[in-house]
Amino acid sequence: MIWQQFESLIGSYPLALRGLGMTVALSLISLFLGTIAGFALGIARSEGHRLVRLLIGAWVDLVRGTPFLVQIFLIFFILPELGIELDAFTAGIIALTNLAACFICEIVVAGIGSVPRGQVEAALASGLSRWQRLRLVVLPQAMRVILPPLVGQYVLLIKDSSIVSVIGLTDLTRVGWLVVQRVPNGLLVFALVGIGYFVVCYPLIMLARRLEKRMSAAHAEVRL
Repeated sequence: MIWQQFESLIGSYPLALRGLGMTVALSLISLFLGTIAGFALGIARSEGHRLVRLLIGAWVDLVRGTPFLVQIFLIFFILPELGIELDAFTAGIIALTNLAACFICEIVVAGIGSVPRGQVEAALASGLSRWQRLRLVVLPQAMRVILPPLVGQYVLLIKDSSIVSVIGLTDLTRVGWLVVQRVPNGLLVFALVGIGYFVVCYPLIMLARRLEKRMSAAHAEVRL
């Protein structure tokens, strides 16, 4: 019986690779788009007009305060009723990008807010434009605070990508559900699925730890 289960698992190897590839592709595209959108929202929320800051803040709070599963359902099932047809992959990208952008926005806002006010005032006194001040003074210093939690957010997004399986996208989690119909051993199948996610996330986890150590060491040197 056990041997038959292993034979079924080996036979599911191509499907597992396809699911892993889908998870990686979904995560990379969403991370790329979400990072760009998150930095844009974070800068606008920190430096924009008061009304812009309020609107962005309301949207970020709404996204962060509602379940990601509900957001996926709204995008995949409600938008077609409004005449916007989306396939599962596109809907997953939109949902994950929006989620990543909102969390990264808060990270960027915190990073910009960590820059000493004296640095900003010195930049203003030197005659730099707003964009020059951001690019040359604020953002380089803010990145020290932004990078560690940013990488940590990447790990969370990869794990959250497993939820898109509910709309039929054949990612690693959905492959697990398909395989478990052939192999009646859910513990073994989903343990392997968990290992797959761990393999993808582990390099980012180590990178986040390294960045945190570097930033802590740099901060200690500055204080000395």
